[in-house]
Amino acid sequence: MSTTTPNTTRRRRARLTGRDGFWPWLFIAPLGIGITIFYLWPIVQTIAMSFQSFGPFGGGEFAGVDNYLAILEDGRFPRALLNTVGYTLIVLCSIPLSLFFAALMNRPGLRFVTVFRVFYFLPYLAMPTAISFIFRLLFNGDFGLVNWALSLVGIQGPYWLSTEWFALVAVGVMGLWSAMGFNVLILSAGLQAIPADYYEAASLDGASKTRQFWSITVPLIGPSIFLVLIMGVITSFQMFDQLFALLGTSNPVMSKTQSIVYLFYDQAFIQHDRGYAAAVALIIMLIIGALTLFQFSTRKRMSS
Repeated sequence: MSTTTPNTTRRRRARLTGRDGFWPWLFIAPLGIGITIFYLWPIVQTIAMSFQSFGPFGGGEFAGVDNYLAILEDGRFPRALLNTVGYTLIVLCSIPLSLFFAALMNRPGLRFVTVFRVFYFLPYLAMPTAISFIFRLLFNGDFGLVNWALSLVGIQGPYWLSTEWFALVAVGVMGLWSAMGFNVLILSAGLQAIPADYYEAASLDGASKTRQFWSITVPLIGPSIFLVLIMGVITSFQMFDQLFALLGTSNPVMSKTQSIVYLFYDQAFIQHDRGYAAAVALIIMLIIGALTLFQFSTRKRMSS
């Protein structure tokens, strides 16, 4: 006959809970230590450096908000921010294009669909530097394929990579092409998760293909669209390697076409103004965080 009392059961449960509570912390400790050392501590250092002034050989001194005032007075940051926003808008155009191609590849009876998916995903796997060299050849002002195609319809193409606004368009087109691989993959997975019964029921009710697309497809793949939108904005605001490899540091239009991350690189590693660069990096983090929170809040309001 059992003599277990409620108090004994509670004490045993408390011992088990206390013992179990130790192991989760032990398992997440390596990850937590890594995040603290490689993510949280650099953020703290960046915040501290943004309020300091550094000489060419180091030796930081407290400068208050002078670096932030310098950013406000400097015309390079607003122009770099405008360039980044323009580049982001061009890249986000890949989302409707990716949805269109993903819908085509999910048509019933389409042959070689796996081959098509591989071809669309390859740009995402390619190295950004290799892609930049290919697009440098495509946008060459003398013998590039883009200007050759324009000459067939009687248009004289510009020198894309050495003309101020055309250089930004060239970088944006390259980013759009690179983003389509990831977007097509995510949107294709979202389309495959939609039950075919919904389309059959809509067809029986007389709904056209267009109505089915806007009333069934788009709402049900909303989470997938939201994911590629979030990733597209974050990746675009961190754009650096494509710009660096496609235009080059000696390009005369780089100062007018640079992104905010390239401005950070220029100030930190070329001008050696680490305080100004830290302030720029902190502003970039705040902008990306604010945009992400805005997108999440908009998503919640639309879902409610």
